[in-house]
Amino acid sequence: MKKNKAKASSNTEKEFVFEFRAGKHNCVLKVPLQFPVQENISDLHGRLMLLHKIPCYLEKLKNSLSSFVEKETILDYDREAELALQRLTTGDVDVNKLTSAWTRSYVETTLEHARPEEPSWDEDFANVYHELIHSPASDTLLNLEHNYFVSISELISERDMEIKKLQERQAAEMDKVMHELGNTLSDQDVNAVASQHFDAQQVLENRWASELKQVTGIQKHEYQEWVVKLHQDLQKSNNSSKINEEIKVQPSQLSEAADSGARMFEEQPQLEESFTIHLGAQLKTMHNLRLVRADVLDFCKHRRHGSSGAKLRRLQTALSLYSFSLCGLVLLVDNRVNSYSGIKRDFATVAKECTDFHFPCLEEQLEEVQQVVLYARAQRSSKHKDQPGETFCKKKHLESQPGGEFYITRHSNLSEVHAVFHLCVDDNVRSGNITARDPAIMGLRNILKVCCTHDITTVTIPLLLVHDMSEEMTIPWCLKRAELVFKCVKGFMMEMASWDGGVSRTVQFLVPKTISEEMFYQLSNMLPQIFRVSSTLTLTSKH
Repeated sequence: MKKNKAKASSNTEKEFVFEFRAGKHNCVLKVPLQFPVQENISDLHGRLMLLHKIPCYLEKLKNSLSSFVEKETILDYDREAELALQRLTTGDVDVNKLTSAWTRSYVETTLEHARPEEPSWDEDFANVYHELIHSPASDTLLNLEHNYFVSISELISERDMEIKKLQERQAAEMDKVMHELGNTLSDQDVNAVASQHFDAQQVLENRWASELKQVTGIQKHEYQEWVVKLHQDLQKSNNSSKINEEIKVQPSQLSEAADSGARMFEEQPQLEESFTIHLGAQLKTMHNLRLVRADVLDFCKHRRHGSSGAKLRRLQTALSLYSFSLCGLVLLVDNRVNSYSGIKRDFATVAKECTDFHFPCLEEQLEEVQQVVLYARAQRSSKHKDQPGETFCKKKHLESQPGGEFYITRHSNLSEVHAVFHLCVDDNVRSGNITARDPAIMGLRNILKVCCTHDITTVTIPLLLVHDMSEEMTIPWCLKRAELVFKCVKGFMMEMASWDGGVSRTVQFLVPKTISEEMFYQLSNMLPQIFRVSSTLTLTSKH
């Protein structure tokens, strides 16, 4: 029974006696205590030491005080228990009321009697979708998703065209204004025109953003309701042939010129090499390694159903959405949690091309990450007193992520990826002097650990820790960086055996698509020298 819940009939006072020697003198400390003691023993001991000026080297005082309080408290509990039993035997207490009170307390505080949590809509929809995508209705689902994708693509094309026309019209207007500068117009007039152009672009972009958000919201609501209705219809009737004929792939209304734009995926030949390795000291685990030359966003962009293997890749991603074989991608970003510039903006553009029917949109997930980051930084900074001149620096630090940390976003609308690890790196990764203790390397280790604990069996890692090549990235630089990442990832994969018990995984090492073929094959030759690649065995018949 907990002490703070004990109900004594009356408070009793008992005297605590402690004897000790101070030099040649024998001293006795006598303190009256009220039982049951509601105070913390450590606090009570500190007050006694301070009030009675007891030397701090008397460590036995706290032990004696704690033993005395515990002993006397148990005696009080025993006495109260005996009195309660006596009242029960003499009939002073109603047995039925007592048993009802004990039963109610037991049921309210025991987990096995707790009311089960009602499943949420997201959980119900996930179960329904998982069942349908593994049924003959999977083709119907993919066709519907593709039709929604085509609708959003056409809407985005209209937006891009209208913004382009506005920019061309504003550029022509600005040229006329600049010709009149100094004659009939002043610098203030030029600034006023530039301000009007900026406001017009903002209004147009906000209008299209609002329309896209509304359309994707309607699509998500319609899709989820249709999936649930389809599941109910299939439960009533086992004949799904009629349902499969209801939805056909909608032909794209986009022109060939729009299809070949930068926003759409273009099939390009990519280089790749595959290896099978065994890692482990005693119990060896087989893993698959792939070296791929491609753009990092190629794993996210959707293809048309007419392109080679596009529908099969989409089907594979959908089949494993609610499974124990998820796919992850490491995306190198700066330390700002937003989607305003660089690779983050390109990734956000790809994520908006198709409605996510299962998870919140990218903007909502980033807003949630920002709130978590701000709260975590605030908690850390509150533990340390502000020093002069640190207030502005701390405020700026709260808005960013330090190097090596990462945040995760979930997606069902990407081509071959379910989870994206946004790994925060700085310009130091472009130098040639990083070590195995660099924050980016340790971030990869933590990402692999998350993969082990969250059933992500395929992960794509930028081998050179960059997405684009630059002039300083010479052949020696690439070889040195690849060797470092290969060796570190090998060590991290050997640690996986202690994290997940030795599950076979696929690790894809991604190099920028602008890297030369010669450099690619040098990296391909390096990989089997670092990892233990399984050798092939050729069997010949003996005559």
